[in-house]
Amino acid sequence: MKKAIVLTLLVYIAAASLFAGGGKEASSGGGGKKTIEFWHIQNTDPGPAIIENAVKRFEAANPDYKVNITITANDSYKQKIAVAMSSGQTPDVFMSWTGGATNEYVKAGMLTDLTPYFDAGGYKAKFLDAGIAQATVNGKIYGFPCENAAIEGVWYNKDIFATYNIKVPATIAELEAACDTLKANGITPFSLANMTKWTGMMYYQILPARRGGLEPFVNALAGTSSFEDSAFVWAAEKIQSWVRKGYFNEGFNGLDEDSGQSRTLLYAGQTAMIIQGSWFASTVQGENPAFLSKIGFFNFPADETGLGNPKTVTGTIGDNFYHISSRTANPEKVFEMLTYLLDEQSVKDRIAAGRIPPLKGVTITDPLVKQVFDTILAAPDVQLWYDQSLTPEVADVMLSASQELFGLSITPQEFTKRWADAQRAVPRY
Repeated sequence: MKKAIVLTLLVYIAAASLFAGGGKEASSGGGGKKTIEFWHIQNTDPGPAIIENAVKRFEAANPDYKVNITITANDSYKQKIAVAMSSGQTPDVFMSWTGGATNEYVKAGMLTDLTPYFDAGGYKAKFLDAGIAQATVNGKIYGFPCENAAIEGVWYNKDIFATYNIKVPATIAELEAACDTLKANGITPFSLANMTKWTGMMYYQILPARRGGLEPFVNALAGTSSFEDSAFVWAAEKIQSWVRKGYFNEGFNGLDEDSGQSRTLLYAGQTAMIIQGSWFASTVQGENPAFLSKIGFFNFPADETGLGNPKTVTGTIGDNFYHISSRTANPEKVFEMLTYLLDEQSVKDRIAAGRIPPLKGVTITDPLVKQVFDTILAAPDVQLWYDQSLTPEVADVMLSASQELFGLSITPQEFTKRWADAQRAVPRY
């Protein structure tokens, strides 16, 4: 491999013994069946059932195959796939969020080029163009856009907004005024569980796009500028001002998102808003369906003095993306299995679960989900999540420094410099 990726940081873990189960598709299962090892992170209802039912349909149509499904929570999965990659014990199918990590996997020859399978029979034409674009590296498709067209936005308790006569804010100034009103009435504006770090990034990453547009990030990534650009410093200053004003719940840096600690506060009415991806609606539907009627959604508001287009969104059009390992003996059959995840029944199941399949011609009737979909369709640009746009090494630095930023233990200038220094150290090929 040209680079050790970030994965070498985890080699000390007993990778081979932990993940010896990862193997080639051609391995023999029970009763002489061929097995497909499939890893994913859909661990909240109804996600596991949607995938399991799709796999059962594939197995019924292919009785000589058995699919072994392994489900792992989001943050644990990041370490697990890193170890599997570094040890060469990859499963046949596994997910990622595309971006920097996928680029590294491609450079290392770990992924199967899926372009021929997408091209066969015009299958690629079924997908939203943005989803295919985010799954493409150097003109070839390496990811299968699947679970959701996911963008970040502000989810809010409509009852609380109505009680205090708060209108959906159109500008950041109006958002801050709403936060001040909530604080004055004993309600914490934002719910955050930032032990997992990427959750705080959700609040930060949209701010530079509103202040300076997407150019500062694109240029910093390309090396023609840096993450010390004024848009990134301004965003870091804004975050710390919100922390000091008490816009976030106490102890947020020690709370865990995977166990739902941020959502618990929202359900209890102790907080009024949360910035999350559009999977949030599906999570609430599976976790607390009675609360679903109370939540509303709006795209992050405009910066009144910024250069960014307020309709720009951040996210992935197809989150999660599934990859087929280059170790797989029969990638065509494994790809066939993946198509069942977006067959007619799976599309119906995903829509019913409040998700947006990354396909053209999808009809959404649920008003809340349709609002998200309309926001995606109206967006002039889609910024990939920061931690997925960056190489794994830089993302790790950025996320750790971001948590410190929220904890007020470093200055905005220290945060942006640390991030910029990590990006400058990335080799150029």
